[in-house]
Amino acid sequence: MNHLIRSVAALVMTAGLAGCVTGPLPPQVTAYRDDRPTFVRSNPPKSCVPFVRENSTIAIYGDAYTWWNKAEGRYPRDSHPRSGAVMVLHGYAGPKRGHLAVVRRIVSNREIRVDHANWLSAGNVYLNSPVIDVSPGNDWSQVRVWNNRDGHLGGRTYKVRGFIAPMRIASL
Repeated sequence: MNHLIRSVAALVMTAGLAGCVTGPLPPQVTAYRDDRPTFVRSNPPKSCVPFVRENSTIAIYGDAYTWWNKAEGRYPRDSHPRSGAVMVLHGYAGPKRGHLAVVRRIVSNREIRVDHANWLSAGNVYLNSPVIDVSPGNDWSQVRVWNNRDGHLGGRTYKVRGFIAPMRIASL
C-alpha cells in the first residue's frame, strides 16, 4: 500500500512540475532530454541586474546598459560567449535600456543557454533559455531569445554588446 501511495504522489508531483515546462522546441533549437527551458515566478519580482550579480562572479553595479563600459579594465570582454560569462544586450528600447543574462553553457557555435530575470517585464526568472546567434557573420552581434513563457523562439532580433567574462583582470 505504501508503494502505491508513493507512486501516486510521484505521479502527481511530476504532473505538477510539467506545468513549469514550456512547449516543444523549434527545429533550430537543439533539444536535450530533461533540458527544457523553464520559468519560475519570482516573488518579489526580480530584475536582471541583481539576478546576474547573484548568479555569476561579475560584481558590477548600476543599470544593465552601463555594465559593458563598467567592465572595461575590470573583467575581460569578448564578442563570443563562454560559460559563466554575462551577455549584455543593448538599445532594444532606447539607448538607456539593456538586459543581462548569465551564459549557462555553449550548445553549438550558434546556440547558447542562458539564465536571466525579468525578460518579459514580469519579474520572473528564466532558466536554460536558448539564445540563437542570427548575425550574418556568425559574430554574436545579433541574437534571438527563447520566450519561456509562451514556449517559442522570439521573432525579434536583439543587439549584443558583448560578453563579460567571469575572471577579474589583475591590477597592475
